Amino acid sequence: MKKECIAMLLAGGQGSRLYALTQKMAKPAVPFGGKYRIIDFPLSNCTNSGIDTVGVLTQYQPLELNDYIGNGQPWDLDRLRGGVHILPPYQTASGSSWYEGTANAIYQNIRFIERYDPEYIIVLGGDHIYKMDYSEMIAFHKEKGADATIAVLDVSLEEASRFGIMTCDETRRIVDFTEKPKHPKSTLASMGIYVFTWNKLEKYLIDNEQCCESKDFGKDIIPAMLENNEKMYAYSFNGYWKDVGTLYSLWEANMDILKSDDVLNLYDPEWKIYSRNMSLPPQYIGTDAQIQESLICDGCNINGNVNSSIIYSGVTVEKGVIIDHSVIMPGAVIKSGAVVKYAIIGEESIVESDVVIGASKEETEKWDIAVIGHGETISSGVTVAPGQMIPTI
Repeated sequence: MKKECIAMLLAGGQGSRLYALTQKMAKPAVPFGGKYRIIDFPLSNCTNSGIDTVGVLTQYQPLELNDYIGNGQPWDLDRLRGGVHILPPYQTASGSSWYEGTANAIYQNIRFIERYDPEYIIVLGGDHIYKMDYSEMIAFHKEKGADATIAVLDVSLEEASRFGIMTCDETRRIVDFTEKPKHPKSTLASMGIYVFTWNKLEKYLIDNEQCCESKDFGKDIIPAMLENNEKMYAYSFNGYWKDVGTLYSLWEANMDILKSDDVLNLYDPEWKIYSRNMSLPPQYIGTDAQIQESLICDGCNINGNVNSSIIYSGVTVEKGVIIDHSVIMPGAVIKSGAVVKYAIIGEESIVESDVVIGASKEETEKWDIAVIGHGETISSGVTVAPGQMIPTI
């Protein structure tokens, strides 16, 4: 059962900044990019990186996420030894509690980790869109003889206050780390991806449980290791990476897929993004349809105008509909005469005839993304203003 490295994927967050889109599902289960869910990206990265044992730590609204992951077959993680494991909080003889932070979530699953006796573990977030070869990061960690390695991205100074920020010496060894500083000392931002030498991390997790109220990697474990002069290094990542924790960033990441420079490249045969997909018929594009710079997925019936948008599987767009710079999630129905601009429409929602949702930046002074939650019905003739959300949370 011994594995050199296993992955622990933190997928239990509420995703409160996605409001209506996460009222009934965990953030990692939110649809993305036409045929995917957010969690497909870290799971596919694990498979492509040769990591075949993944613990997925769930907590908030886990039903759809658990059902989606299943036995892990779409990601080649249905293994007799290893594979994917759903790890919710559980009760023991000494009591029970929810996961109380990122470090506590790993601590509560020490017994799971010990089953595989790993040399290293990689800790991942379940709410980021990116493609990354974790094996290269692990090789860097081993080369440096590190106790901890943090994946970093160079961000703008204006953005730096949103992240854990670190300063490194000329060897990339971390000499300073501050979680979300008001006055950042650098622009090297933590991506929330960590490789740890397991026997070292285990001691810090146990100590943290015994002495600290807070139980988080960025606030507790990383500063404690730094204070004790452990060998900690920054691993630079230069590819596309997006935290899709807000409505705007989720919309923007979907729009990024449509850019001509192909910043994410979902068509790379050397690094496929795997997903669990329904068996749906081919898309149908009617004679009245006009489509430009858009993705149209399986099972869609398109008879209206679609511009710079992503139309997920099983969507119906009737005649006379205008959809522009929008994200239409699986199973939604947009009826005749409706106008949807710069908006996100949730799964299985119905937009009745002659509804107007959102507007372009040129059409309004107070511009923002309009959002319709999952399973909503917008009655005929209703106008949903830019920045408005239904239901209101």
